[in-house]
Amino acid sequence: MIQDIDRTTSLYLNNEAQFLCFTLDETDPMDMPNKHTQTESAPHTPEEVPNKHLGAQLYAINVFKVREIIYYNGELTETAGENDGLVLGFLTVRGESMPLIDMRRWLYFNPRNPDQDLRPFSIDTKRNLVVICSFSNQYVGLKILGVKHIINKNWADITIGSEFGFDGDSKVTATTKYDDGSVIQILDVERMITDAFPDQAFGQQLKVDALGTIDSDKLVLMAEDSKSASKALETILEKLGVRYISFSNGQSLLDYLFSEDVLNQVGAVITDLEMPVISGFEVLKRIKASPESQHIPVIVNSSMSNDSNLEMAQSLHADGFISKSDPAQVQDYLRHFLS
Repeated sequence: MIQDIDRTTSLYLNNEAQFLCFTLDETDPMDMPNKHTQTESAPHTPEEVPNKHLGAQLYAINVFKVREIIYYNGELTETAGENDGLVLGFLTVRGESMPLIDMRRWLYFNPRNPDQDLRPFSIDTKRNLVVICSFSNQYVGLKILGVKHIINKNWADITIGSEFGFDGDSKVTATTKYDDGSVIQILDVERMITDAFPDQAFGQQLKVDALGTIDSDKLVLMAEDSKSASKALETILEKLGVRYISFSNGQSLLDYLFSEDVLNQVGAVITDLEMPVISGFEVLKRIKASPESQHIPVIVNSSMSNDSNLEMAQSLHADGFISKSDPAQVQDYLRHFLS
């Protein structure tokens, strides 16, 4: 456990992250965008997958969102109605019930056509290879085809956005390269949750509607690479009536913050943790290390609200920690810091 914390701390301090690379197709799906590929049953162990899916498109998520990877052989509790959407049903792992999302179906999901039958795009295997993820205060199972590897990457080696993907860059927040030079697409899991559970978005809007305004002429700077998460936070800030500028990565925020005549205008900074170019921890570290900016409150806004992240943020003198754009938390922190 101590070794895991030390390794996590070392990654943060060196502006690095670990990514779980996985496959959803046996071959690159961009070569057959409208074809349903029939796959064989999943191999016995994840280690067997790389040889089987050598030419497949690689996808990735931050490994700190991953609790475990399992083959799930139990029963699925199916949702009411036809199971033709993103959620295959609910599985139970160690007494906890959680939704199971077919990741390949999500790649073909179009929010403008939410009633589309996604079954032709399913990952068709006899056993469910599931990545159990923990983020935004909930557990979610992600069905994938195969595990490739876990890689370490410096955020400087990750490119913002992508020309790859099925729906512009809305599902892919960034890209990087695998050891053999192939492209890895880093997926926007916050967007996936919004697509899979639109009722949660409705509930979030009800919380936003209950907010009041904050009387302040101070500027709020925010950094968030996920378009869906950025939009959610912008909606909150607009309801609060505060001035803000949004950036897609931490480096852009820092460049603006330390440009001429800006520091005196800024009342608070809100930053995500995992972002291309430089991480949110690096943003926090640089702001608090500079005598000119160390007085500015920095609020960490992240779906990875585990103990190690909280402790690391506190050690770098973060002024607040929000569990992924919670409207009430955002309001409370900004009302305190901007008043």
